[in-house]
Amino acid sequence: MHSPLPAHQTKHLPALTYPFIHSTFHLAQSSNGTSHGTALWLGAQLLSAYLAAEFKDIHSRSTTRPRAVELGSGIGLTALALASLGYDVLATDTAYVCNSVLRRNIKTNLPNLPPTCAGTVQVRELDWLVSSDMWNWSDPSSVTSPTQSNEAPKASGIKNTLRPPFDLIVSSDTLYDESLLDPFFTTLQALCTQGRDSTFSTPMKYPLILIALERRDPALISAALARAPISLVQVPTKKLKKALDRSGI
Repeated sequence: MHSPLPAHQTKHLPALTYPFIHSTFHLAQSSNGTSHGTALWLGAQLLSAYLAAEFKDIHSRSTTRPRAVELGSGIGLTALALASLGYDVLATDTAYVCNSVLRRNIKTNLPNLPPTCAGTVQVRELDWLVSSDMWNWSDPSSVTSPTQSNEAPKASGIKNTLRPPFDLIVSSDTLYDESLLDPFFTTLQALCTQGRDSTFSTPMKYPLILIALERRDPALISAALARAPISLVQVPTKKLKKALDRSGI
């Protein structure tokens, strides 16, 4: 099995064959300039490699299947990686990304994940500019694009839509424009608190959050980290390098 190439070397390819532990993902992508989210980025590769190294036994640690949500799923690499590790995953992105590559890639690869431990993946639009008060967790196509009052959600074969509380929140290479910073962190904060009982005196247990960012614009990334409403801790570089080496990137 060949090793995956770094994302910047594969932007011109319309399809990628991507090995991940005991699976091989077949991922369509597009780098036509319409959206950053329709092509693979290095952050997703780093995040999936880290998950493979640190979360590979997650299915054996719990009697219930853990739930994860991804902000900006792009072509679906990280969502599929999480599902192959045993998570039930809500993969979210803009309507354009969901309809152009994300839904297709999930549908193509989901049936081929390891049958003994794999979770599932649901794809829904999540617009960070929509207030969390307006979110609809029952719509199988979109959390943030409300259906008309006289129109039922489109059938999708999903009986139970994934919703908060989530055990894990992930995102990679999603902070590339200053206009996205505040909406991203507002959405992140809402996902941390929704579905959790705050009536008890004991502190609320928040989900683990993993954010992978490539410092293409160091000033922008520094500004983003400074605006984060929660404390962030950098994963040691040595641990990340070890995960990348294992993945072959």
